[in-house]
Amino acid sequence: MQNPSARFAPPSEKGYAKHSRGEILAEIMTATMIERMRESCQMAAECLVAVGSIIRPGITTNEIDRFVHNFIVDRSAYPAPLNYKGFPKSVCTSVNEVVCHGIPEDRELKDGDIVNVDVTTLYPAKGGYYGDTSVTFYVGKPSEEAIHLVEVTRECLEVGISVVKHGARVGDIGAAIQEVAEKAGCSVVRDYVGHGVGRVFHTDPQIPHYGRAGTGKRLEAGMVFTIEPMINLGHYATELLSDGWTAVTADRSLSAQFEHTILMTRDGAEVLTARPELVPNCEDVPWAKLHPRSCPAAFRS
Repeated sequence: MQNPSARFAPPSEKGYAKHSRGEILAEIMTATMIERMRESCQMAAECLVAVGSIIRPGITTNEIDRFVHNFIVDRSAYPAPLNYKGFPKSVCTSVNEVVCHGIPEDRELKDGDIVNVDVTTLYPAKGGYYGDTSVTFYVGKPSEEAIHLVEVTRECLEVGISVVKHGARVGDIGAAIQEVAEKAGCSVVRDYVGHGVGRVFHTDPQIPHYGRAGTGKRLEAGMVFTIEPMINLGHYATELLSDGWTAVTADRSLSAQFEHTILMTRDGAEVLTARPELVPNCEDVPWAKLHPRSCPAAFRS
């Protein structure tokens, strides 16, 4: 096992076609490429299931980071966040008011906390494909407002996946998510969005989780991208902390997130990061409102 402090050289994004504005163009994946994506995405999915088994009051986010790091490198893969544009850890851990990109530390999780763990694998470690997924975990016994937020966010991911079909537009995803969130009295973060993913960590198309149906880039079969709604209990505004990574709600209200990597097919959406079993402390709790697209393991006969 390697320690997360071990230095990795982050993969290069040189040599890929880019827009004039600097964004890397989306790839339309071949059958061989899709199979490689499935392998990496399933590793990320299995990692999240394993993480769920260690979530408890008293564990530190650094301990979660070490667990994720060792899970990934022991399988000849690379923990993609590590050294990505200077990010110092192998996983993002976002607790309570942290919207995304929380840096693991020696902070102990407390009973009643919620924590999003965002896992990204690169498999193989050199020249591989990225699998990107996250869930929000319950730590111990949550408050009613935490349950409300997390379950609304879970539904937002489900409805976002449900509108993905060949020929749909990016705005269709955001509009569907925004309607669910705002109807439940929550808000959708504007500052951070889903993204294309494949042989490069972040590519076109960007996937906002708010917007207007019938607008934006048209989706094509063979595209792979993430849907990862970040939903706040209060206002949607965010604030970036002095570490340059940690984004928090401006009003310090709770925030939650769920994420899947999606393959656009002629028939709709294939969830590449669908998990083989229920995630402990997230999907196995009695108040979890599970859905067939984002949690197919709960609906298998």
